[in-house]
This record gives sequence, structure tokens and C-alpha cells, in this order.
Amino acid sequence: MTQLEAARAGKITEAMEQVAEKEKIAVQEVCQGVARGEIVIPANVRHENIQPAGVGKGLRVKVNANIGTSTAYPELAPELEKLAAALEAGADSVMDLSTGGDLPAIRQEIIARCPVMLGTVPVYQAWVEAARRGGHILDMSEDELFAVIEEHARSGVDFITVHCGVTSQVIRTLKEQGRVTDIVSRGGSFMAAWVLHHGRENPLYSQFDRLLEICRQYDVTLSLGDGLRPGALADATDRAQVAELLVLGELVDRARRAGVQVMVEGPGHVPLHQVAANIQLQKSLCQGAPFYVLGPLVTDVAPGYDHITSAIGGALAAWAGADFLCYVTPAEHLGLPTVEDVRAGVIAARIAGHAADIARGLPGALEWDRAMAQARRALDWEEQLRLAIDPVRARQVREQRNQAGAQACSMCGDFCAMQLVADYLGKDFMPC
Repeated sequence: MTQLEAARAGKITEAMEQVAEKEKIAVQEVCQGVARGEIVIPANVRHENIQPAGVGKGLRVKVNANIGTSTAYPELAPELEKLAAALEAGADSVMDLSTGGDLPAIRQEIIARCPVMLGTVPVYQAWVEAARRGGHILDMSEDELFAVIEEHARSGVDFITVHCGVTSQVIRTLKEQGRVTDIVSRGGSFMAAWVLHHGRENPLYSQFDRLLEICRQYDVTLSLGDGLRPGALADATDRAQVAELLVLGELVDRARRAGVQVMVEGPGHVPLHQVAANIQLQKSLCQGAPFYVLGPLVTDVAPGYDHITSAIGGALAAWAGADFLCYVTPAEHLGLPTVEDVRAGVIAARIAGHAADIARGLPGALEWDRAMAQARRALDWEEQLRLAIDPVRARQVREQRNQAGAQACSMCGDFCAMQLVADYLGKDFMPC
């Protein structure tokens, strides 16, 4: 029985209880949200060490970190370091996007060390295996694709990104319309190329029921990928993007009817004034399904700083109703992220999510900031460091740039506003 099926039957699961405790809300609220499909709890029945978390309406905004090997860097050890860094920085989820090395072995090692929800994109492995057989990546058969999907589900993956909405009709819409950046999603580009090469419909769409059977067996949450997400501001909210979203809305209904948990992925590069509209459009077309967004990045011209551009867009998106932020690192558009990039990306996305939690009135969100403000007023440095969203970085800066035992920071020194006011504000006012 999946979490969705249990919720519809009015059964409170252990995972629902754990989510309610973390979110500081009644477990009945969690159960009702799951039953409506507005909350998902990605927790594969075979992921033994997972600490379940909820994604969706009324819950804290969650943050995902992408890691994984590439053909240029196929070694596992650096990715395990990135996994540890992401978890230490507070990521709620990790995706293994590996395309180099022994993919099943890499996935199993990551799952074994991952207590948070884990996602994958199975088509990556399917195309890598097709290429390794000596052919072309497009030689992948439909049965081979579904065999890999089942392998991922059986191994304990909690959610899978599947680009079911890249249909032949959606591809025609893209070709007729044209774009600056065409398709930037790896999975989306592969499925589009497969459809065009074979002259057949996307099997993830034409055999969607087959996909649902696999997910229901292991309670894998479907993450309906945005294969036509805009890769540039000029392409945002165009006909191709919306055409795919219409298909995804249809598939959300079909997944829910089958008892399979489902969320929807979203853009991408979106100018600031279109972010809220994108969220509202998805929530309307997809019947309130949890929305998982990459960024969105609100400018195209900041390579090296795209963790900032995405945090700006992510905060606005989450305030407008997005539920799950996929981090973007400083290495986005430039290369494979380092451990330091991973940490920076997670923290930036967490800041965006927390800012939105405050605006949305989430339990405990504003209280955290109030506690920090009180510690600052009292010049209680240890408490400030404890409350910091990144205590490691905060302590480094404090210790490197201040004399040991200094009460004020080196920015203000003897002219500390907090100290000056503390000395005089409590005294009786003596008019001149």
C-alpha cells in the first residue's frame, strides 16, 4: 500500500507521523494533504535508512542537491564527499545524476549513505548502457528503458524524474514555434531525439500505465520532468513549455487514480515578473500537485553566481506556492560542481526557502529569526553562531576577522550600535 492509498483509506502511517512531528502540525493534516495529492512523502519501501520528509502544501519548503559522476569524472569518492557536504549543509533531498562509471554500484553506495529522500533520472543509465553496447544512445529499446526504471525502483530510489510530457505533439509545437535555446534538459533532449529518430511516441507517455505499476509496487514518487523547461529568459512561458505542462496535468490525474504519489517539475530560466504566474499556472493545471522547481534563474548573465540568481527566483517561487527547490551551484553552466559548490548551492537554496516560509507563515519560521535578533541585541555570539543557517561559515568569519574575546564585531568596533544603545537606552531621559 502506497502512502497515497493509505491516506485515502484514512490510515495514519509511521511516515506521516514523522512528517507531522518535523513540521509541527497535526498528523491528520498530513494525512489529508497526502490523500488530496497536495503532499507527497517520497519513501521507497526498500530505502531502509530513510528519515521520511513531506513535500507540499502547508509544509516547509524543501531543498534538493544534485550530485553524480560524469564521463569526464567517473570516480565515486568525490561524489560521496559531495553527498556528505550536502547533508551537512541541510539538504532535504539528494539526486544521483551519474552518467560515468559503474552506475548501479554508484547508486547503491549513495543510497546506503543517504538518510534523506533520494531521486534519480533512470533514462540516463538507459542511454549510457545503449552506448556501451557499441551502438548509439538512441538505440535504447522501450523494454530496456522500463527495465532500468524497475532496477532503480527495486534498489530503493524514492522518486524518479521521468520526461513523460515530451510527446510527439509537444515536439511539433516546439519545432513550429522555435526557441533561442531549444531543449536544455538532458532527459528532455534525449526523449525528443528518441521520438524523432524512431518515429514513435514517447514510451513514457504511451506506456504510462506500465510506469505506474512499477512505482506503485515500491511506492516510488513520480517526479514528472519538465523536458521543455526554458533554458533562457527569452524562452520562458512559451507555447512549448505550456504544451508540456498540459500533458503533465493529465498524467497527474492518472497517477493519483492509480494510487501513485506524483509531483511536477518546473522551470528553469524565468524573468522575475513571470515567476509567480508560472507557479500559479502549474498549480491550476496540475490540480495542486507539489511543484519542484530548478531555481528558477532570473537572469542569464551571471555564470559563477547562479546560486544567487536561483535563490532570488526560488524565494519568489516558493512564496508563490512552489514546494521544492532544486539547488543551483556556482558551477552551473560552467562545469561539474566541487564540494564547496555543493555547500554554497544548498545554503543559497535553504535561504530562499526559509525566506518563503516566513512569508507563508509556516510554524516556527519567524520564531527562528526572532531568536537570532534577540541574540544580536544581547551581543551573544555563541547563540548567534548556533542559530545561523550555516554555523560553519558564520564561525569561520567571526574567528578570522575579530580579536578573541571582542564583544563587538570588527566592522563597528568601538562604534557598535547595539552596545551604544544598550548603554544608554535604559537610562532615564534627562531633557536639556
